[in-house]
Amino acid sequence: MKLETAAGTVADRIKRQEFIEVYAHHDADGIAAASILCHAMLRAGIRFRLRVRQEISLSDIGGDGAYLLCDLGAGMEGLPAGVMVVDHHLPQSEGEFHANPRLCGIDGDRELSAAGTAYYVALEMGDNRDLAGLVIPGIIGDGQQMTGKNLEIFNDGIANGIIVPDRGLTLPGRDMTERWYMATSPYLDGISGNEQLVADLIDQARQQATGENTLRLGTLVSRIVLEAAPKTTAASLLSVYGDTFHLQREVIEDAHALTAVIDACGKAGSGDIAATLCMRSSHDLDRAWEIARQHRGRVIGAVRAAHPVEGYRGVYEIADAGLASDVSDILARDVPHAAPVLVYAKSGDTCRISARCPPGATADLGTLVRSLAGSCGGNGGGHLLRAGATIPCNAVALFAKGWREAVTG
Repeated sequence: MKLETAAGTVADRIKRQEFIEVYAHHDADGIAAASILCHAMLRAGIRFRLRVRQEISLSDIGGDGAYLLCDLGAGMEGLPAGVMVVDHHLPQSEGEFHANPRLCGIDGDRELSAAGTAYYVALEMGDNRDLAGLVIPGIIGDGQQMTGKNLEIFNDGIANGIIVPDRGLTLPGRDMTERWYMATSPYLDGISGNEQLVADLIDQARQQATGENTLRLGTLVSRIVLEAAPKTTAASLLSVYGDTFHLQREVIEDAHALTAVIDACGKAGSGDIAATLCMRSSHDLDRAWEIARQHRGRVIGAVRAAHPVEGYRGVYEIADAGLASDVSDILARDVPHAAPVLVYAKSGDTCRISARCPPGATADLGTLVRSLAGSCGGNGGGHLLRAGATIPCNAVALFAKGWREAVTG
């Protein structure tokens, strides 16, 4: 089935509803995907309630109401037949109202996010081309590439004046100091979290610049790269400067900044604020930035405190279960590793697990993590290169043993 056909089927069902319960995954891609469809529903006169969650269960979907799952649902078995799913995770069942690039022969890891899939559904609901900018946080947030369907949406956004490409620093922040000392994508060892060092390096770069109170950016970048180089991957160092995107219709114009803020708000439990930004309300913008600053500070602290588990290469324990995903992203992407990385954190009787493949490594993590979680009495799944699970704490040793045997032999 073509993606446009699947999107049209979901769009037709949405348009037949008077009220829809919408659930969104709590990261940038999930919130952007849900917001795209909420924009489209508002324009079509369809009422909805949007809730942002880290995960949902079948108990959240009850009664005879209409449900729409965004960046959620693909890995759930036993969904009621009428539930609408807009996702890009590895699917466990197809369903009549399931729009997913993987079911259409499209790489859901690299070529189309949930936000991109939602955009195709929105196009089937009306002229919603102005929402193309909200696809970019899905691409950036999930580390996708500007290729395939992503590139098609990007080019359409440029043609319609919605997206303006540029080059510059990719680090989000309200000023130059915040961009560097709060850097988590990429995480720069020795720089991230070190506000005083960043301030000193900026002062030195200004002193060497010509003119009054100007900053020699090249000098600053060089100094920071040299400081972070010993324990940071080359690709991560190169990524601090590159392609940037101006989103002409969004309340935060810089795409990397918008991505960072909505992702942080969602993961910090303020998904409502993240969604209002995507719905183009600037009312809580200052508060959203502050939430993002605090969240990134916690992530940096968790990375620094990540404890390697003895006897398990690439396995780390952290204290905050809500940060497992961000920490695993950083350890796999920005800290040199040859094999997949696994991060876990205990919270009460449950344990949150997040697994990632470093650049250049390949493994079907979604299938592996789902299988291991099931054998431990939990649940899990995800993508080929990124996956997560929730299991009982007393099964952590069993999960880690299975992980070691599968990943490191």
